[in-house]
Amino acid sequence: MLTFTVSQFFFHKFELQIKYKHMGLNFFQRRKILKKANVLELHPVRNHDHVFTKEGNICLIVPKFKKKWLRDFMIAGTKKKNFSIYLDELGTATWLEIDGEKNVQEICNKLQNKFPEKLSPEEEAIDRTSKFLFQLYEQRYITFNELLTDDN
Repeated sequence: MLTFTVSQFFFHKFELQIKYKHMGLNFFQRRKILKKANVLELHPVRNHDHVFTKEGNICLIVPKFKKKWLRDFMIAGTKKKNFSIYLDELGTATWLEIDGEKNVQEICNKLQNKFPEKLSPEEEAIDRTSKFLFQLYEQRYITFNELLTDDN
C-alpha cells in the first residue's frame, strides 16, 4: 500500500504544480489572467492528441483518467481507455490551426478565408471562433500560452 506523510503529500503536489503549471492554477487565478487579456491576442495550445476520421474530420482522443496506473486499474481490458470527441468541418479547421504560435485573431482570419460562405461578416467569424475556443478551454481540451508562461 502506498502511503504518504503530510509533508510528502504537499511536496509531491507542489512538484506537480511546477510540472503542470497551467493545471496548478486554480479557477480564480486562471479567470484573473484571462479577464486581463484581450481574447483576440490569446494563443491557444492543444492538450490532447487527435486522429482523422474517414470523412476527413478530426476525432479528439481524451483519456478517461489522467494517470496511467489509474486507467489500467479502473478500466477492464475490453473497455476503451479514451473518450472520442468528433469535430465537424469548422471544428476540424479550427483545431488544425491551433499550434501555440497563432493568436485567435489570426485563426479567425484564416477560417474566414477558408469558409467565406459560413463566416461572412468578420464579427461572426470572431464570435463563433472565440466561443468554440472557450468551449474547448472549459473542457480542458486546449489551454492558452498566457496561462503557461504567466508568473503571477
